[in-house]
Amino acid sequence: MTVLGQGRMARTLIIPLVACVSAALASAAEDPPAALPVPRFVSIKFDRVNLRAGPGPRYPTAWVLTRKEMPVEVVQEYDTWRKIRDWEGTEGWVAQAALQSHRAVVVTGEIRNLRGAPQADAVLVARAEPGVIARLSKCPAESPDWCEIDASGSRGWIRRSEIWGLLPGEIYPVATP
Repeated sequence: MTVLGQGRMARTLIIPLVACVSAALASAAEDPPAALPVPRFVSIKFDRVNLRAGPGPRYPTAWVLTRKEMPVEVVQEYDTWRKIRDWEGTEGWVAQAALQSHRAVVVTGEIRNLRGAPQADAVLVARAEPGVIARLSKCPAESPDWCEIDASGSRGWIRRSEIWGLLPGEIYPVATP
């Protein structure tokens, strides 16, 4: 086979491959994957995460987040970057890989009571100081003013108004049909 023949053979193989890739991309463009809602809450995945001034590694680090599992609100997206807001109102951009989907909340205000049931007169399970990060277990529709959390092994119910990390009226977890 001559060099010219090899070139022709290579082109004939590439053209169908390009056509297949183009068709796959066109199909994906017609039926894009379901996007996650914005705003939404997620949590920090690592002990140290750079909060940048813009969506990319070339933007300067404006702040360093040092609380693993701290809840943050995703307020904007750009490519693989997420603009987030923390419970104190600080905003900046982080790489999507620095976030995880598991939910957490922060206790706000003053020392708060965790109860054994979603009622103000239920048995006291523990007390949580402001700034405590807890895993969110549930905020059911049947008790819209209460959420169940796990704060360092102490599981109990806390008023929704005493934590940060939920959208207004959000039911968690979302019921699946």
